[in-house]
Amino acid sequence: MRSKYEDLDSSFIFLPFGVETLGPRGLEARALFKALSKRVIESTGDPRVGSYLGQRISLAIQRGNAASILGTVPRRGGFEDVLDFI
Repeated sequence: MRSKYEDLDSSFIFLPFGVETLGPRGLEARALFKALSKRVIESTGDPRVGSYLGQRISLAIQRGNAASILGTVPRRGGFEDVLDFI
């Protein structure tokens, strides 16, 4: 995967961000999350922002999963159709 992005300009950093839907983050994802959280906490002075960042990432994953599931369900009606489909 990394070799695909080797030709990017040196101002870019490519880092795979692996996250399991119901499990832990990958090693590099954890390190990146920790570094981002630290920088945001330092810039805002609010120790809670690291937790907020984690919550935002979790919500983005959940929304992506929902979009994937709903993209496979025929568009007939409301949410009840999803339950019938599963």
